[in-house]
Amino acid sequence: MKMKFLPVAMEAATKRITAKGLTANITVAMGVAAIAVILLTTASCKQQMRLPRIGIAGIAIECSTFSPAQTTEEDFSISKGEKIFTRYDFMAEDSVLRQKANWLPAMYSRATPGGIVTRETYESLVSQTLEELKKNLPYDALYFDIHGAMSVVGLDDPEGDLIIRIREVIGNKPLISTCMDLHGNVSLRLAENTDLITCYRMAPHEDAMESKRRAVANLLERLETGKGRPAYKAWVKVPILLPGEKTSTRVEPAKGLYACVAPAAAQEGVIDAAIWIGYAWADEPRNHAVVMVTGDDKQTVESTAKELAQKFWDARHQFEFIAPTATLDECLEKALKSDKRPFMISDMGDNPTAGGAGDVTWTLARLLERKEFRSLRGPKLIYASIPGPKMVEKSLAAGVGAKVEEYIGAMVDDRYQPPVLLSGTVEFIRESDTNTEVVIKTGSMHVIVTQKRKPYHYESDFEHLGFKPRETDIIMIKVGYLPESVYNMRGDWMMALTRGGVDQNLLELPYQRIQRPMFPLDADMPDPPLEVIFIPSIK
Repeated sequence: MKMKFLPVAMEAATKRITAKGLTANITVAMGVAAIAVILLTTASCKQQMRLPRIGIAGIAIECSTFSPAQTTEEDFSISKGEKIFTRYDFMAEDSVLRQKANWLPAMYSRATPGGIVTRETYESLVSQTLEELKKNLPYDALYFDIHGAMSVVGLDDPEGDLIIRIREVIGNKPLISTCMDLHGNVSLRLAENTDLITCYRMAPHEDAMESKRRAVANLLERLETGKGRPAYKAWVKVPILLPGEKTSTRVEPAKGLYACVAPAAAQEGVIDAAIWIGYAWADEPRNHAVVMVTGDDKQTVESTAKELAQKFWDARHQFEFIAPTATLDECLEKALKSDKRPFMISDMGDNPTAGGAGDVTWTLARLLERKEFRSLRGPKLIYASIPGPKMVEKSLAAGVGAKVEEYIGAMVDDRYQPPVLLSGTVEFIRESDTNTEVVIKTGSMHVIVTQKRKPYHYESDFEHLGFKPRETDIIMIKVGYLPESVYNMRGDWMMALTRGGVDQNLLELPYQRIQRPMFPLDADMPDPPLEVIFIPSIK
């Protein structure tokens, strides 16, 4: 339609020249024609340079269904609009990816792993997300940022449900690119409603931002080239269910397995490849390992998916704990004899970064009974951490140096041990609007008591409480495999087989709904077909 502007302008100029025969009119006519050309060129360029409209949305949490804890809306950190960009270091205002699209961030909700999400919370978060998405319709694409292991009361496969409800708002035409934690679960429903899908390739997840950036870059590339949806999406179920502590990419066989992913994704005709370990502490049919490969060359996509799945299955008997593992007492005996500082011990059963309640007192109660830590001259031990809001309140009122006594922990998960009575001296207070921390010293132990449960991932988490962690004899921390910062400061490290909602003894967990047979629960199961299923694209 815009092409009509130039002939009309030229015709008008000719008429004026014929009627008047004046040089001035020739000049005017030429000017009109020039303006018409400029307008036509500008309109054409704008049409070519129209940036795609891309939304951002997602809900990210990892939930244990073997914990009595429940996650509510107040546990989520919610970002809307422009604030979402602060979550991605590759989306600065002057970044290349940011400038390649008209980004329309809707809502992103994230919570520390925990218990199952209440249905009321889920429905509220979904409703808010959909309302935010409606504000900027229509979309050319969506970046769907999730973890993949959310559980919701009375609902299987929440991420699959969420993406369908998002599709009902934005329609089936927009391209959706999804990035997930490798401990997430990929149901057939989620795979069908996602066009491009990937996950992290490292555990611990040091490549989280790199993976999210890859998901965004792949989305933009498919839009810019006009290639759109991949021609093929291959999905393979691998009947393995293992914890992250046995599948860390720091060691073999996961290290070598995941080293195959990048070269697989770099093949001609392949867009991306991914291996999901799955999430072991939830009892749903979708909980198992998955391999997915997307691309435009059917044979390469199919053979790559089959090969990665086969490598995973073939390595199943090689997966072992990433660090020496023993009972709590055995770990303590080893630590007490060691001259390496700090000797780190993972309190694995109640790991809040895997979905534990974070307030199980089973381990702390046994530490308080140990005679080695009753004397002020005993080995220095830091216990991180246990929730105790009443103890925090008393400590704030009493102040540093005061003697305090209060019951702590087991407010949520008291199945293994009731609340523990802690008596000691307030050694440090770190006030916060969101989670005040206090350090209570009893004998040679330093117990970190928090207003709310808190994972300790960084060396600075300890330094902020007045500790010199590298000079401490023993640090007991509610975690599984050590995150990078605390891993790098370790003198030595063991993982204790303790109790809690993410108990490492999977063989004793009361699974009822996962698909069987499943390795290692059915250790002698026959080799599975590892069938490659081609997932149809949304029409």
